Amino acid sequence: MSNPFDVSGKVALITGSSSGIGRAAAKALAANGALVAINFHNNQDGAETTRTEITSTGGRAIAVKADVSQAVEVQSLIERTVAELGPVDILVNNAGSLVERLRILELTEERWDEVINLNLKSAFLCCRAVVGSMMERKAGAIVNVSSIAGRNGGALGSIHYSTAKGGLITFTKGLAKELAPFGVRVNAISPGVIDTRYHETFSTPDVMKSYVAGIPLGRIGTPDEVAQVICFLASDASSYLAGETIEINGGMFMD
Repeated sequence: MSNPFDVSGKVALITGSSSGIGRAAAKALAANGALVAINFHNNQDGAETTRTEITSTGGRAIAVKADVSQAVEVQSLIERTVAELGPVDILVNNAGSLVERLRILELTEERWDEVINLNLKSAFLCCRAVVGSMMERKAGAIVNVSSIAGRNGGALGSIHYSTAKGGLITFTKGLAKELAPFGVRVNAISPGVIDTRYHETFSTPDVMKSYVAGIPLGRIGTPDEVAQVICFLASDASSYLAGETIEINGGMFMD
């Protein structure tokens, strides 16, 4: 039986892929045949572990350090990826963080800019750096990782993060319209409560219990479950999807 998520020989760049959803996506895309560029900023050990896990099973992967909120570093990231693996066929804009919970009177301009840049500007910079080649080749898939926070405003103290993630959904729609005539598909995913370091850092056990109580499936999700949807959007299995944002939240939010 053929693999509907087959991306054999395609080059996939996943930003922020040293842990969590990004790491799971890198491994899943590699398992489906992609050559993978693992981007990290601070967590080199996690990136190298991910790379080793991929290469030890016969895959091909590189780990590249870059702050994707900085245009110069994005350019270097793309140049190294192209030099070592080839032109980018699949871009997963996963890098992002809440950084810290702050309510409006605590939220400084500097922190606002930092979170917006990390979660939203980074996607713009990475897309701008790869779409020219995709347009020339009349092929490519971009997957932006948004959040349920971009749909419902997020929990208290996260308006900087939820605003960025909401903007990413709008960015996905606009870019999809622009690139679709060139055979380049742009879609997004919107994860709900997923078992990652994000909630270990920003959500207390009591808050997590309250989240689970509001999830119809009765549990939090796993990075691997999210990664499978990313693989779907990156592959020809989703060849007629453009500008879509897929909710992955166990029924917590239904659009």
